[in-house]
Amino acid sequence: MKVAVIGATGFVGNHITNELANRNISVAGISRKEKASDKANLHYLAVDVTDVAALAEALKGFDVVVNAFSPGWTNPTIYEDFISGSQAIQEAVKQAGVNRFISIGGAGSLYLPDGTQLVDTFPADNPFVPGAKAARDYFTILKEEQDLDWVFFSPAVEMHQGITIGRTGKYRLGKDHPVLDEHGKNVLSGEDLAVVIADEIEHPKHHQERFTAAY
Repeated sequence: MKVAVIGATGFVGNHITNELANRNISVAGISRKEKASDKANLHYLAVDVTDVAALAEALKGFDVVVNAFSPGWTNPTIYEDFISGSQAIQEAVKQAGVNRFISIGGAGSLYLPDGTQLVDTFPADNPFVPGAKAARDYFTILKEEQDLDWVFFSPAVEMHQGITIGRTGKYRLGKDHPVLDEHGKNVLSGEDLAVVIADEIEHPKHHQERFTAAY
């Protein structure tokens, strides 16, 4: 199996790339900058994701594309850049002839019991709101895709570099609502997010739908 991970040097993409490589899967890490690899089954490519033709050429021959693209949380145009970049990636995947497409989104589009989406409960001045809304709105776009075997993954609300749990290999799956633990928390480490995605790649359970996971 050959898997391409877009955004491979970012927080999420790096964890996914390493998890896949450690499972002896052939991995190409695609990001803004090329970097060296010390693993025989992992190499990196520098490709501009907004260049659809170049990205499509780079993706040819892969079995799965994982989209962990992020224009950066401090980017003042993160909303526009996230949407346009994600759509460019989606189109490149189609042009490359890759059928399986896994896109990493955000927790903001998950629903509370009353039907409210999490992002709509955040204070207006929360710096993560533009990115969360972009991920939610891109999911709406992706749901119209009929030609790809796509899946959209929403990580836990508490999934960031401050979570130091590490890799446990354990998690619980959900669909459109946060998976809560016995304390009402929605938590997942970056390492275990990578486990979730790698498991989905090796043993697909979700098709043209969203899913989530947490402890």
